[in-house]
Amino acid sequence: MPKASDIKKNAAIEHNGKVLIVKDIERSVPQGRAGGSLYRMRMYDVVTGGKVDETFKDSDMLNFADLSRRAAMFSYIDGDEYVFMDNEDYTPYNLNKSSIEDEVVFITEATEGLSVILVDGSPVGVDVPASVELEIVETDPSIKGGSATARTKPAILSTGLTVQVPEHISTGDRIKINTEERKFMGRADK
Repeated sequence: MPKASDIKKNAAIEHNGKVLIVKDIERSVPQGRAGGSLYRMRMYDVVTGGKVDETFKDSDMLNFADLSRRAAMFSYIDGDEYVFMDNEDYTPYNLNKSSIEDEVVFITEATEGLSVILVDGSPVGVDVPASVELEIVETDPSIKGGSATARTKPAILSTGLTVQVPEHISTGDRIKINTEERKFMGRADK
């Protein structure tokens, strides 16, 4: 059984008789307390999709839920459902857009390294790779010699995500994005 301080994003835990997927963790150290940190976790219920906010002490013991990950690829959108195809047995996994809204901005048909998260055989979420390559669809014109400065400009990517890029990057370029920090990493390899 892990402590609350050992839990990471996208982990599945059992709490109060529910299976919850951890979407965000905020760590705080209250002043004047002899003791440890508090971990405020934003989670969502696998069954109902409802959001749950809980705060745990760093020493609280939690149970991992029975969770598996299957390598998959994005297939198509059907209304509010995103459909992913298992890479091995071609099983389709339907996920509601609201349950994967943080990951949607990194998913295209060309995205490799995706995993569908399953709890008791039902799809509940998707893991994206640490970095993805996306195309810039709109940004200000590139500035000649702009690479000598550290100034940035906003760029809208093919999935709708907006990130800051260096001035020498232009519309149509493919760039690498860090999915955890949502930041520009560099130009994509051709």
